[in-house]
Amino acid sequence: MTVNATLERLGEATLRRLEEVGLAARFVGRVASSLVRLRWEAGQLVLQMARAGVDSVPLVLLTGLFSGMVLAYQTANQLLRLGGEGFVGGLIAVSMAREAAPVFAAVTVAGRVGAGFAAELGTMVVTEQVDALTVMGIDPLEYLVVPRAVALAVMLPVLVVLANAVGSVGGYVVSVVVGVPGSVYVDSVRLFLDLHDVLGGLVKAAVFGLLIALVACHKGLRASGGAAGVGQATTGAVVAAIAWVLAANYFLDVLLF
Repeated sequence: MTVNATLERLGEATLRRLEEVGLAARFVGRVASSLVRLRWEAGQLVLQMARAGVDSVPLVLLTGLFSGMVLAYQTANQLLRLGGEGFVGGLIAVSMAREAAPVFAAVTVAGRVGAGFAAELGTMVVTEQVDALTVMGIDPLEYLVVPRAVALAVMLPVLVVLANAVGSVGGYVVSVVVGVPGSVYVDSVRLFLDLHDVLGGLVKAAVFGLLIALVACHKGLRASGGAAGVGQATTGAVVAAIAWVLAANYFLDVLLF
């Protein structure tokens, strides 16, 4: 392959990436405009809140429970050897509130709900249902995207609260079994966990929910090529959403904590 051909391919790839970035920025701008103007369908919002939030409760509870149990098992074993059982409860509670519950819940929701959003919208695109909405004078973003974005931004913090609760219970049980007195565990939580930790985790969850919805809907609306294209869009949505969640988690930690 000649140098000119290599440079040409590199230039084409760069232009494609820039075009994708531009389309994504335009998409986010239009969604933000609709959010500011409160332009969304109430019926769709309620439906998506039920699908994204209520239907995700069992899986998030399971994830939160075992996250708290694993944290407790590892933390209690190490700190007991060092005589630091008074730090176990606080460390678990703060870790769950700041990191484990928001991140694990977001990853779970990205795999379950984000994939569903991308597949559903992708199917609507390839079957020309989105075009039909446009012909009827209905803005697809206001009807399809905004309710999903608001639903996830609202419901993911609720799911995180539940994950925190069951994770704390699981952490308490495992810590007591390992050898940490229950009263010491509770006193440690009261000493180290404060409202700022909990609220910071909920803010992160709201941002994660918005990111997941935007990435999934954008990927779905850009699907093409029939069933294969929908499958690719769904896979890409999950991978991209998880990557954005992990990246945003770092910057939110810097800002909030």
